[in-house]
Amino acid sequence: MSRRIEVDIKVPNQTKYLGMIGRIGESLAYSLKGFQGNRRELAYHLNLVLTEALANAICHANKSDPEKDVEVSISASDRDLIIKVFDEGEGFDFKEMAKSKAKSCDEGGRGVQLMMRLMDQVDYQREGKMNVLIMKKNLH
Repeated sequence: MSRRIEVDIKVPNQTKYLGMIGRIGESLAYSLKGFQGNRRELAYHLNLVLTEALANAICHANKSDPEKDVEVSISASDRDLIIKVFDEGEGFDFKEMAKSKAKSCDEGGRGVQLMMRLMDQVDYQREGKMNVLIMKKNLH
């Protein structure tokens, strides 16, 4: 019987927490019992998508407002890993951003494209008074 690992973190709206959250993702990749793939690659990918998502939430959604918080929820089982990043911003048109192709010199959009390439499923929606970016990775 597989058990689900769940980690919920609430951090102040400051970029100094990016590295810590990324390392939590890395650590989780190395602790997944049923995962048979390349753990080093998974650890790198999780660090990257977590820091990108958190940076977007802090800098763009919450506009670096120190009165706001960012929440991260990570849930993993033998089959999948789900990351949710919650922000207090106004939101944006995720579907439109996902359709556009960011160029290397563009200021925005690369993070979303990166998340979509490294994760199996990515969505962005409103839940109550918060927006949530949901990223899923199949582990089987």
